[in-house]
Amino acid sequence: MLRPVPSRKEILRIEGREVPISNPEKVFFPQRGYTKLDLVRYYLAVSQGALRGAGGRPMALKRYVNGIEGDFFYQKRAPDTRPLWTEVVELKFPSGRTAREFVLRDAAQLIFIVNLGCLDLHPHPVRAEDLDHPDELRVDLDPVPGVPWPQVREVALLAREVLREHGLSGWPKTSGSRGMHVNVRIHPRWAFQEVRAAALALAREVERRMPGRATSRWWKEEREGVFIDYNQNARDRTILSAYSVRGRPDATVSAPVRWDELPGIEMEDFTIATMPPRFAKLGDLHAGIDEAVCDLRVLLEWVEREEASGVGEAPYPPNFPKMPGEPKRVQPSRAKKGD
Repeated sequence: MLRPVPSRKEILRIEGREVPISNPEKVFFPQRGYTKLDLVRYYLAVSQGALRGAGGRPMALKRYVNGIEGDFFYQKRAPDTRPLWTEVVELKFPSGRTAREFVLRDAAQLIFIVNLGCLDLHPHPVRAEDLDHPDELRVDLDPVPGVPWPQVREVALLAREVLREHGLSGWPKTSGSRGMHVNVRIHPRWAFQEVRAAALALAREVERRMPGRATSRWWKEEREGVFIDYNQNARDRTILSAYSVRGRPDATVSAPVRWDELPGIEMEDFTIATMPPRFAKLGDLHAGIDEAVCDLRVLLEWVEREEASGVGEAPYPPNFPKMPGEPKRVQPSRAKKGD
């Protein structure tokens, strides 16, 4: 009788702990030949920056257990079988359900979830110690199909200008795909609804200054240019964090960049092969973000002025209950037909 050959396992010693890597030679990126162990080595090389972006926060898992050419799945709940040295915190979602999600504190915990097949990291914008008050406003720039990369960079630079006018410091990074993110560290004293309202006001101002090239319109049929996704600041929404790897054939990563280098960069410049030497040379370009904490009051005053002038609420994501002041959650073309 034939017996199955046990899969090889490699044990790494990280932060004084033994972290097993199962199937280290499994190919995760067939076109480049990168294996799970290559992915582990990448995250070890940039762990300081990756933990600055995702550490201390509850996070959902996005697992590619068979590499990027296999199916992936989202897993909100941490596995019941996990090392005692991992950490979880219980979140409550808009649906009323709860889940215990991982919180990363060190490189060993980071590599533990990488071994589960997590290529990219999806942290919530809150710290585990205060789940109701975000400490990060997230500007997600998502180009509609056909919009060229230079236009994304132009919108990012305009978003920076608007933020600076209101005393806010934006920290840019590529999304690792077609868009960009600008993160703003804020005092954790405002609720999700207030942070989202501030993000919506910011998106509308960028749209006013760049009509036809940037948009705050939620419905895809109305979007033009680069969509500024204000709803990424709603409760239970996560966004790819700095240094996360994308499930793309070329293994691009979400790369922090300097504002002065932004006009000359391309998304493809940053991969799991090119980022470690860049990180070793430049360090973490978001290293100062935790010392640049910003006050949202100016943007919230802007929200109040908009409301007073009749500029109302905008749609929430479809999985949310109806929110106060929200317009009908129906796409405009259907509403015109009386549906």
